[in-house]
Amino acid sequence: MGKIERVFIIGWDGAGNFVRAAHTPNLDRLISSGTFAFNAQTVSPTISAQCWGALLHGVGPDKHGLTNERASEFTYPDDSMYPSIFRIVHNGIPDAKMAAFSVWNPINHGIIESSIGVHKVSMNDRELPLAAAAYIRENLDLKLMFIGLDLPDAAGHQYGYNTPEQLQAIEETDAHTGIILQAIEESGIFEDSLIIVVSDHGGGGEHPQQHGSDHPSDKTIFWGCAGPGIQQGASLQGDFFITDTAEVVIRALGLDTPDNWEAKLPEGLFQV
Repeated sequence: MGKIERVFIIGWDGAGNFVRAAHTPNLDRLISSGTFAFNAQTVSPTISAQCWGALLHGVGPDKHGLTNERASEFTYPDDSMYPSIFRIVHNGIPDAKMAAFSVWNPINHGIIESSIGVHKVSMNDRELPLAAAAYIRENLDLKLMFIGLDLPDAAGHQYGYNTPEQLQAIEETDAHTGIILQAIEESGIFEDSLIIVVSDHGGGGEHPQQHGSDHPSDKTIFWGCAGPGIQQGASLQGDFFITDTAEVVIRALGLDTPDNWEAKLPEGLFQV
């Protein structure tokens, strides 16, 4: 497999697997060039901090201990037994350039550690992709970047999940993702980058405008990646959980993962 020089994670908050019903040409292009699943599972409870925490720390909420309230009020402890992917990259590659651009500020404030030099930006959905694209063009030596977009979840809470209004928000998020992908391509780093696109949870399972339950509409998410060594146009084999994202990221960058992680590498994801 070709060498992966950097990893981008593009998160669509609250999009579940409802993307299948929306017009998403940028996501579709990644699907055709990578390995994807529309039946991946997130953690319980299906709430943003618990879910993004699982993705970034490789363990479930019972271990990482994050809630929306804690992520808003406190920074993630530097001495935690369950470090984030950012800390592992920092420890393994001390001079690694890393960034997190997130509409939902608690990801930057309380889920990603504050002492490891991650460049963090929070702003609205329409400004964030442009700022992220500019950062990419100016920092071609970056190693890890998380970009969190929020419109699908905001629309789900306002209008209901998997409704025409939410699908429109998903389509707008796809356009914002296109801005980011264009920056990666025009900067000449697309071919040696691993690009992961994922949702943290769905919604509408027990209440049309809420999430948090174990209903399949809340628990089922889409997940996929494209890049060197990733089979093109393939479906992800076996069960996949949002926690597994952390293992994919760290293994892609050639680093060792903690023994106490629950994250596992999907069989056959990277072609040998």
